Amino acid sequence: DSGTFLGLGTVTGSVAIHIAFSLQVSWGRAGGQPPGPCSPSPPVCPQRLYYVKEAHGIVVTDVAFVPESRPGRELLGGHEAALLSVAVDSRCKLHLLPTRRSLPVWLLLLLCAGLIVATILLLQLAFPGFL
Repeated sequence: DSGTFLGLGTVTGSVAIHIAFSLQVSWGRAGGQPPGPCSPSPPVCPQRLYYVKEAHGIVVTDVAFVPESRPGRELLGGHEAALLSVAVDSRCKLHLLPTRRSLPVWLLLLLCAGLIVATILLLQLAFPGFL
């Protein structure tokens, strides 16, 4: 619903979740043209967050994310997203994407400040009277 993720089902029964904004292929060249047959720069692959090989034993026919409504949030629990997949044999499976971990902004700022202080102290030690 939010456009953050893209769910994929394959003919082999595998299920994947990608980050939607990283799907644009970047060829690493000016102009965005694909490389020639001898070019050493391969495309940058989209970031895959979740993958289950052969989650279903047969072709996946439909995938849908659980909506971010009240009942959907209850089903999600502490997970970032939930994807329902359906195969030809009418079996439905729920795939839960764990919440990604990140550093809090305050911790990042504290680490930067500590790095600046450590750099100044090292410069004072290496070059007395520098400041």
